Amino acid sequence: MRTFKSVILLASGCTMLAACGGNGIFNRDRPDEMAVQRQAPLVVPPDFSLTPPAPGAPRPSDDNAAEQALEALFGGPAPRSQIESSTLDRAGRAAPGIRSTIGDPDTNTVAKGRVTRDIIAAPEGDGASAQTLIPDA
Repeated sequence: MRTFKSVILLASGCTMLAACGGNGIFNRDRPDEMAVQRQAPLVVPPDFSLTPPAPGAPRPSDDNAAEQALEALFGGPAPRSQIESSTLDRAGRAAPGIRSTIGDPDTNTVAKGRVTRDIIAAPEGDGASAQTLIPDA
């Protein structure tokens, strides 16, 4: 009787653990939770003689999440508080177009050395013909 209870307990534990897997026959495509965005509340316009929008056309007042993210990252100057402005003044402000000059050939960069260049220039492959060299070991 004791082994029967152990077998039942083990079988139910395995069944519950197997339910956590995602590659079964019940797997389905799920929506991307990062693409969900809030919709603006409905507003009744004061002038009812407006023409309705075309079906499927985007709403003119709404930005999608990608546009909002781009605006937040690369948008115009945001109003800053006095404390934030004084902190930036003490730390030294970056040039306003710093993101545009990063890839400029005149921008000074740090030399990573011969080892990094060798790794980047290494040929592609599965490594079957790879060799090692240990200098004076």
